[in-house]
Amino acid sequence: MRARATIHKDFTIATVDKRVYGSFLEHMGRAVYTGVYEPGHETADKNGFRQDTLELVRGLDVPIVRYPGGNFVSAYNWEDGIGPRDERPTRLDLAWRTRETNQMGVNEFADWSKLASTEMMLAMNLGSRGLEDARNFLEYCNHPGGTYWSDLRKSHGYADPHDVRIWCLGNEMDGPWQVGHKTARDYGHLANEVSKAFKYFDQSLETVVCGSSNDKMASYPEWEATVLEESYDSVDYISLHKYFGNEEQDTLNYFGRAMELDRYILTIGGVIDYIKAKKRSKKDVKICFDEWNVWYHNRKEDDQRIKEWDWPVAPALLEEVYNFEDALLVASLLNVFIRRADRVKIACMAQLVNVIAPILTREGGPAWAQTIYYPLQFASKYGRGTALNVSVDGPTYDCDVSQDVPYLDTSAVLAEDGKSLNIFLINRHLDDDLTLDMALEGFGAASVIEHSELAGFKLDDRNTIDAPATVTPKKGSGVALQDGKLVGTLKPLSYHLIRISVDASA
Repeated sequence: MRARATIHKDFTIATVDKRVYGSFLEHMGRAVYTGVYEPGHETADKNGFRQDTLELVRGLDVPIVRYPGGNFVSAYNWEDGIGPRDERPTRLDLAWRTRETNQMGVNEFADWSKLASTEMMLAMNLGSRGLEDARNFLEYCNHPGGTYWSDLRKSHGYADPHDVRIWCLGNEMDGPWQVGHKTARDYGHLANEVSKAFKYFDQSLETVVCGSSNDKMASYPEWEATVLEESYDSVDYISLHKYFGNEEQDTLNYFGRAMELDRYILTIGGVIDYIKAKKRSKKDVKICFDEWNVWYHNRKEDDQRIKEWDWPVAPALLEEVYNFEDALLVASLLNVFIRRADRVKIACMAQLVNVIAPILTREGGPAWAQTIYYPLQFASKYGRGTALNVSVDGPTYDCDVSQDVPYLDTSAVLAEDGKSLNIFLINRHLDDDLTLDMALEGFGAASVIEHSELAGFKLDDRNTIDAPATVTPKKGSGVALQDGKLVGTLKPLSYHLIRISVDASA
């Protein structure tokens, strides 16, 4: 099996926004409690934040984290999570049938975000609440002082504003399961009014309006068109969500789902262009893919458990234990985001810790990286710069979800300093090596800096508390630079990061 490809330094797509490697923390399961916050843990700091979790988060170099939901936010009163902890109420969370103790709120999230070196992305409740509560939330977080809400924040020990720059206007408002679900027209009108109010406060703030919660919804893509008709002039992004699974136990079909993601982005890009033309606008609304990941291993069991349990506090929920097959799909999804860098400017893997997450913890015990941690880490560290078009001529296959799925999946990024070309490669074939012949044009003198790979594992290999390093990257082999080409052999079912020193000014 052979594939030819070409990368030319002048054939650019767009600058990759670093926020495409973001993540998400929702008040559900053990994402927050015993995930990032566990007073009494042997690694906890004075604020109760687990340092072992923080170390793994820093290893991902996560640029932005969305908080506090998710479905949780649509019935959340943000005021419950401020002030002295011993005075905060415990509430029922209708989304996940649990009790929320509110021991972590927006101020604690601000503290944690600084320690994690990440930007805050706050979601507001537009389900059970509305414009006035959203405006108060903004004033509490961002106004310096001299008003009721800003002075209340200062009285809570936060003299400086949090200066949150990007705000999500609700969550999955197209979903009938959502508390406060609305029609597209009603939601679009409300989101527009909230966004306008936020821009009256600070024109430089960015807002994200809710698109479809997945591309299988009956209202998709009409929902996006209607919502954008109402809000296009005031918002900056439209959110998309999508989760992936392999219930059929068909690996090649599973890998083909990356093509579904690509079509989803292209479709909504077309909707954006349509509304832009309809409004005779010069403004470009971009995509914020603020929920995505693999989610299927325990989904049915968790759905049943939620119906049966009696409002527990921070129960184990959606704790997917990912395998090597999942890591290969996640790597492909990240390649899609890079290749669509012109459209997708923010993306948040859902979620960061314990709940469908790259990081798992044991209450009172260790934290460790799942298999999907490593593709995200590689992309976050080395997928920043300018996305380049990779022309590929190679074998393909057909499956239920897509036709002409390439066995060679790839993306390429010229680093911000122009001194390295970072190439991400996947051989999706189950059994066969792939012979690679990739021409590098316009880069001048080149040499390989690094080749790391995930390869040689069984598809169901996992990282567990007893064997946390079962699936980890190793030094790659089998490819080299020859006469301005990257040539060699990619093993079946393998993922590669190849970093090449180049002179982009040549």
